[in-house]
Amino acid sequence: MRFKCVIFDLDGTLADTIGDIAASMNRALAERAFPLLAEEEYPEKLGWGIKKLAFLALPEEKRDEKTVEDLAARASRFYAEEPLNKTKAYPGIRELLAELKRRKIKLAVITNKPDALAQTVVEGLFPGIFDDVRGVLPNRPAKPDPALVWDLLFDLGCSPRQALIVGDSEVDLETSRRAECPAIAVSWGFRPRKVLEEAGANYFADTPEDILKLVSETKM
Repeated sequence: MRFKCVIFDLDGTLADTIGDIAASMNRALAERAFPLLAEEEYPEKLGWGIKKLAFLALPEEKRDEKTVEDLAARASRFYAEEPLNKTKAYPGIRELLAELKRRKIKLAVITNKPDALAQTVVEGLFPGIFDDVRGVLPNRPAKPDPALVWDLLFDLGCSPRQALIVGDSEVDLETSRRAECPAIAVSWGFRPRKVLEEAGANYFADTPEDILKLVSETKM
């Protein structure tokens, strides 16, 4: 089998987290008396981390550094209080992970969610499944910087060409290009297929079963 490791994005790929993310950011916005966003406005703003989300959630005239930092900190605190209230794994994901694990493929998560929250959400949804989970830490690069991927692969004993990145956004595709890893874009996440096509996606999964088929593909 070609791939020894599959690296998953979290939000919009493994799990539908939008309800809890929107609730925490809206709570932070309300606390500062800023306008709230509808839940359906959030998906296109995700993928770059909590600080960028705070920036995009604010009215344009309020996007100064101090306000963004404060809003991000508040939202992070609220999110940490209830990270799994509405969040759920996408249908078929648990079965996919179980089969990949049965095939002895190493499983990892790399996300731009803060590391402590990433650990909580992944362990809450998929206890004992992943070999490694990495979120954003202070003074450490985030996706699409390839260093996060390369450090993970070194620890797992895999080369970039032996690792497959699975994600739902242009951030994941750019990460795969920089890290020189093949990638699969999932169509059930937070970006429309057209956005992923424009970002250069060559392989799509419309169901988790499609990922299994592509994992065994030798010509990706």
